[in-house]
Amino acid sequence: MVPSVILGSDPVRGLTPKQRTMAIPRFYCDTPLADHPHFSLPATVAHHASRVLRLKVGEDIILFDGTGGEERACITEINGGEVNVQRVSRSEREAESTLRVWLGQALCVTEKMDLVFQKSVELGVARCTPISTERSVVRLSAERAQKREQHWQRVVISACEQSGRNRVPTVDAITPLQEWLTTLPADSLKLILAPHAQTTLDQLTAPVGPVVLLVGPEGGFTEGEMAAAQAAGFISLRLGPRILRTETAAMALLATLQGRWGDFVETGPTQPL
Repeated sequence: MVPSVILGSDPVRGLTPKQRTMAIPRFYCDTPLADHPHFSLPATVAHHASRVLRLKVGEDIILFDGTGGEERACITEINGGEVNVQRVSRSEREAESTLRVWLGQALCVTEKMDLVFQKSVELGVARCTPISTERSVVRLSAERAQKREQHWQRVVISACEQSGRNRVPTVDAITPLQEWLTTLPADSLKLILAPHAQTTLDQLTAPVGPVVLLVGPEGGFTEGEMAAAQAAGFISLRLGPRILRTETAAMALLATLQGRWGDFVETGPTQPL
């Protein structure tokens, strides 16, 4: 426990009315949150809070560790790179979707992958797997692949902080398509987007288990990859008469599924994949 300067019982004492009504910044802590009333923030969180957002002593923040629930805390001391806080209250609030979705996204250029994972997290996806396919334009060495995977995890964490989620979706290592197809839950509804498919969403019944989405690269899947996916139980699905870019497809389908079967229309408890 780090000694702290305690402000007293009012966590927002000294703030202006405008400061009191502003959105409270949210931060992910990569270690379980301390169980004592006063503690120091991890270095990366402290830097973001004090140097990037320029938060001051007396301001509130929200902390979550990815296991559920969140802690409201008040900054009590800023000393160089160290930021000490006082726990104020705990909330078990969750923002997880009632629809458990696992996204398999074929590798595409960095900016597009970042966008897909960021927006998918905002739309409630529970798990993301970057997939290497025959037509993927991105080819990475083992070292670069590991750095890219770490980068995507940071993108996902940032999206959780922004969107109010307290559970951080898993970002898997880059996985070859054929290998990934053997790892999927048996009770899942498996959907692969194909512009010339005959099946549309209105022809499907609500899933009783998780939903697995497979989105192809810029050049699409090969005939062999489509056949392998269908052999693994994937249903070819068409979203309207237009061909969607790879970075558009996942977001469009996720939003549609949330509006049809997910928490755009209902809320309730969920379980992680």
